[in-house]
Amino acid sequence: MADENENSDSSGLEALRRYVPLAVWAIVILVILAIPFKIIGYGYLPGDDALRHAAKAVSGKPWSEILVLNGTYKIDHEFGWNWLLEKMHRWTGCDAEKLVLFSVAGLFILAGWSAMACLKRPEAWLASFVILTLVSDLAQRFLLGRPFVLSIAALAVILLMWQRHGPSPPKWQNVFWMTPLISLAVFFHGVWYLWAMPVAAFFLAQQFRWCFLLAASWVAGTILGSALTGHPVESILQSVQLALDAVGKHTTQNTMVSELQPSGGDIFTIILLGGLLVLRQMAGLAAPPLHRNPAFWLVAIGWVLGCETWRFWGDWGTPAMVVLIATDLQLLFELRFPADSFKRLALACVLALACFATMTTDANSRWSSTLTTQYLSVAEHPELKGWMPDKGGIFYSADMSLFYQTFFKNPDGDWRYALGFESTLMTDENFEVYHKVLWNFGDAKAYKPWVDKMQPQDRLVIRGGRNAPPNIPQLEWNYGVSGIWLGRLPRTPAGGTLPAVPAAAVR
Repeated sequence: MADENENSDSSGLEALRRYVPLAVWAIVILVILAIPFKIIGYGYLPGDDALRHAAKAVSGKPWSEILVLNGTYKIDHEFGWNWLLEKMHRWTGCDAEKLVLFSVAGLFILAGWSAMACLKRPEAWLASFVILTLVSDLAQRFLLGRPFVLSIAALAVILLMWQRHGPSPPKWQNVFWMTPLISLAVFFHGVWYLWAMPVAAFFLAQQFRWCFLLAASWVAGTILGSALTGHPVESILQSVQLALDAVGKHTTQNTMVSELQPSGGDIFTIILLGGLLVLRQMAGLAAPPLHRNPAFWLVAIGWVLGCETWRFWGDWGTPAMVVLIATDLQLLFELRFPADSFKRLALACVLALACFATMTTDANSRWSSTLTTQYLSVAEHPELKGWMPDKGGIFYSADMSLFYQTFFKNPDGDWRYALGFESTLMTDENFEVYHKVLWNFGDAKAYKPWVDKMQPQDRLVIRGGRNAPPNIPQLEWNYGVSGIWLGRLPRTPAGGTLPAVPAAAVR
């Protein structure tokens, strides 16, 4: 009788083994779905471009009616992404905050699922995420809700499909799936020229046929993606000009946005590459040599160029590193864990828990810190009435975060911003003031050209402590919200406006 029970239990377990691969896929899919929603539950909002994309969609305005621009920026750089969010706002009535949350969750899930679908062992993708999250800001980067995540997803799919294709030569039909990927990345993200990096990586890896097919897809995808904007030639040329201005107008890199500043090199990359070499040797993995792997060369290119401009590493080198680790770990898992074994299921569960824990932990308030952010908004702070720019006014500030936050909360504001999401889009006069403010560490004297040309409807906004207003006596000041001063030209009762507020007034 005991033997019969043991045989029955054994046969029952054997019958369940067929469902192990399906269970693993379900676990990986669900954890990638759960991660962004857990993080959003902390009250997380990104601090930069996701805010302005959502606000622009709600405003319905072109950038020329939002920013004081120079003559370079004529076509929306991320045309496709702003178009999509604007359509969503019109169809669903979502406000700016809901559009931001959609961007954060939707882009993360899309990138995770699309890359995972190219792997035979999707749990290897989770393992790679765990490793990179522990040694880099991978989690924050993938959850910024910005359209560059679409370029990352397209890149990961191409690298993983090369790995999956094996040593056999590629077929020319691959152009028909690589071209749409690149065209969508160009349409939504706009950065077409950096696809030269993966083309160079395939060339250095001596994958010449793949290099040729990818280059052909890049050219066709750029033309198609740019054509979708309605300005095929202008959008291509403007993208290059914007890139040249972003790195060429600054005297030093210290005044650039943080993404364009040098990284100094990531030592953990060297350590991880060494670890992969040891793993390959000890486990006897049948992996292509690193020097024949385009993902390795993209890591190398991104690391070297990242020493000059961090974004080469963050947007291209790091995703290639994720792919490189995932593909090696996949080989290890295939060698050690049969596809239908319960050990594989246990491993997937452990990796899912580890990935969820490492990516969603709120260590140092990295996800919940925005809960304490106070925004310049009359709706939230009625006492600011009369202190926000009037109709037709200009919001002068040398702090880019003030643009993101204020535009996000005031998408229908009837004013423009002197500084927006890229300083080199400013007029030459405004850029000179901005540069001097940063160069002189915010010295009040650097704001003088702005103060001299301010009109009654304009405002100068500066961060500072509540103990004393900025040392610009030509303006009257109000401590609007925590850490932010708003300055305007003095007003008198005879003018029929609000009473003048003493310079030292603090609320």
